[in-house]
Amino acid sequence: MTQQQEAPVDPIEPVTPPARTGRPPVKWPVFITSFAGILAVTIWAVAAPVNAEAVIGTVVGWITVGFGWFYILLATVIVGFVIFLAVSRYGRIRLGPDHSRPEFSTFAWASMLFAAGIGTDVMFYSVIEPVSQYMTPPVGAGETVEAARDATVWTLFHYGVTGWSMYALMGMALGYFSYRLNQPLAVRSALRPVFGTKVNGALGHAVDTAAVLGTIFGVATSLGIGVVFLNVGLNVIFGVPVGVAAQSALAILAVAVAAISATTGVDKGIRFLSQLNVILALVLAGWVLVTGKTSFLLNAIVMNVGDFVETFLDRTLQTFAYTDTLEWMSLWTLFFWAWWVAWASFVGLFLARISRGRTIRQFVLGTMVIPFSYIVMWVSIFGNAAIERVRSGDASFAEAAVEFDGRGFYDLLQSYPLPGIVVFVSVLVGLLFYVTSADSGALVMGNLCSKLRDVQEDCAPWQRIVWASATGFLTVAMLLVGGILALQYATIIMGLPFAFVLVLVMFGLFKSLRREGRRAETGSRSLSTVLSARAPESHDARGTWRVRLARATNFVTREAATDYLHRVVEPALQEVAEELCDREVATSVTAMTDQETFVELRTTDTENPFLYRVQVKISPVPTYGGRMIGDRDTYARLEVHLVGGGQDYDVMGYTANQVIHDCLDQYERHLEFLRGE
Repeated sequence: MTQQQEAPVDPIEPVTPPARTGRPPVKWPVFITSFAGILAVTIWAVAAPVNAEAVIGTVVGWITVGFGWFYILLATVIVGFVIFLAVSRYGRIRLGPDHSRPEFSTFAWASMLFAAGIGTDVMFYSVIEPVSQYMTPPVGAGETVEAARDATVWTLFHYGVTGWSMYALMGMALGYFSYRLNQPLAVRSALRPVFGTKVNGALGHAVDTAAVLGTIFGVATSLGIGVVFLNVGLNVIFGVPVGVAAQSALAILAVAVAAISATTGVDKGIRFLSQLNVILALVLAGWVLVTGKTSFLLNAIVMNVGDFVETFLDRTLQTFAYTDTLEWMSLWTLFFWAWWVAWASFVGLFLARISRGRTIRQFVLGTMVIPFSYIVMWVSIFGNAAIERVRSGDASFAEAAVEFDGRGFYDLLQSYPLPGIVVFVSVLVGLLFYVTSADSGALVMGNLCSKLRDVQEDCAPWQRIVWASATGFLTVAMLLVGGILALQYATIIMGLPFAFVLVLVMFGLFKSLRREGRRAETGSRSLSTVLSARAPESHDARGTWRVRLARATNFVTREAATDYLHRVVEPALQEVAEELCDREVATSVTAMTDQETFVELRTTDTENPFLYRVQVKISPVPTYGGRMIGDRDTYARLEVHLVGGGQDYDVMGYTANQVIHDCLDQYERHLEFLRGE
């Protein structure tokens, strides 16, 4: 062994992966099943709208009676689950390797989270629901002071932390399994700890199909609300007739924008418009606050927040078991919970992509607080302004506000200064949110139907066009059946299968996090690498520490580190792999020189693989007393990475024997972890 170390070893040619070409392959079972299901529902709704309306109403009644409690309980459990993860020891785990850091600054990340809470549907319901709850509350008399206090709080509850906890759950699961465990960016990955390799087959296809169906009905509901809401706004400004023709034209507009975005690469322009739209929305809310009854609205916001906090536990488990409120529940709470469930994959994917490198604690706190702050601001301003107008005796406004077309929102804006400009801005804001939601919804559905090869990859353009078209046609078909009410009922139905998937996601995520916790515990009880590998091989005590110090201050170039990696580290890991294979542990060694340069040893146990990777990393040269050690700004390190990420120590200068022992130290820790399984 000593002779091998001293003899010159030629570098082994690293393996360079073939260049990736083309778009990711399609998961055809998911695509075909989902598309066929949507096509069948669309044709049925167009061909027999009366029958479709009757069947949908019957099924919703059955779900409300049989599974209403399940939706309520599930929503409450998810809130508790994500909060538990945030405050527990698992809250320190990153959505990515241990060495990863957030891609976006805290301000940029918070800004994107804030924008995620904004949409046409928030504008739509900010007047309709508070006035509806004031006029006809679920229990008690309407048009009272108590009903006025409860009305806006019910809206905040339906748009509040409960729904965002569902998004947080899916975002955590997708981010954890894809960024930290290198699993495909798909819902099925979160179920691997529960079902193992079965998720690669029919079971995984069924889960992804449920995600696609839930997403398309959730998006269709938003688009349906959008086309009705915008149609009324265009009628107010330009006199455009309110009806299916104008609403169909708006649906076609959404499809056209998605197609243009997919084929011309104008995504950045659309994102810019979306960011501009956030500013316009804030200006619109600020205008109502400043030019309206400012003192009253500020007092109402504070009171609403206090009432929300005080009554949250009561509302979250409220099923009205002793009250006949089935119609109210299906129209409000059950619909909203099903809608949040349907959108969970969509928004969860977005949240995961912008949150790589953040800890679970940071992620949960950000996603449950920052977007909700916008909801509180918008709903409290518009909801309380609308209730105050009704309480002032405006009966005609009250009638308009409870109609499910959004007319009350525009009527409210017309009572403020510069009504023409304000209404025009509101229509513009709603239109931009509408088309960007359609575009991003088509992209997410295409991604759910694709085998994404990395987390930054997106589906083929034709898929975006297909799903945008399918969503547009489904939206129009459901509007023909029964308008927004039909879309709400369809969402309750299609959200139910994915609600059961969320239960499995919680089990899978918690099981994997517990496994990681046990891995960390067994690692802390194992022999430290310092004892076995960092001390140089010498019997001279004084020479030992001098050699170690020389190695610690040897700041090498990338070229020298790469040469050492392939000349010393790779042959050492090859020896370990050969010995493990002789002991019937299937093991492979891979060398890579591309965007990243590394050599890794990996066992092929797909359930709990062992990974020991040595990777070249460029770091700044340390300074002492303001002076730089060495003659360059940066140097190359050979850092060790395991399944959980980088270990923050450098093996540059280790002999082959020391590399072998370091690898075996980590392997012994892995075996201790497996014994605890």
